[in-house]
Amino acid sequence: MNKSLAELGPGQSGIVDSLSAEGAVKRHFLDMGITKGVHITVERVAPFGDPIAVQLRGYSLSLRREEAAKICLED
Repeated sequence: MNKSLAELGPGQSGIVDSLSAEGAVKRHFLDMGITKGVHITVERVAPFGDPIAVQLRGYSLSLRREEAAKICLED
């Protein structure tokens, strides 16, 4: 089973394999540039674990842990 982005800690990274989100959430991910094959790195995690700051395609993005769990990474 592939890891999700939510399982990574600060400094860890991975390659996006798939999105388990549907509808508007999936469209939102695609609009933000989260697509298959993109390298994504966790920059930091808020003290209580939500949100997560990530970097991809040369910019930083903040995601809720619930959203990050829908981003599956390659093994």
